[in-house]
Amino acid sequence: MQSIEQRVRKFLRETYPLANESELTSEQSLLDSGVLDSIGVLNLMTWLEREFDIYVEDHEVIPENIDGIGLLVRYVESKRAEAGLTG
Repeated sequence: MQSIEQRVRKFLRETYPLANESELTSEQSLLDSGVLDSIGVLNLMTWLEREFDIYVEDHEVIPENIDGIGLLVRYVESKRAEAGLTG
C-alpha cells in the first residue's frame, strides 16, 4: 500500500502540470510555485476527502494545512487520527 505522501505526490503529478516540471520537496509551497490555484485547492480538498475518508472543514483550508506536501501529509494524518482511522 502506498503511503499518504506517495498518494498525494501521485495525485499532484497526475492532476497539475506544474507539479511535473521539477521534483517538489516536502516543504515547497504549492501555492507560491504555481502548482495550486484557488480552483486547484478546491479540487485537492475534494480528492483528500474521497481518498482518505476524511471531512475537510472550511476553516481548515488554510496554508498551514495545505501549502506543501509535508503539510498535507500531517493534516491528513491528524484528520484520520481524529476520526479513529488507521493506515
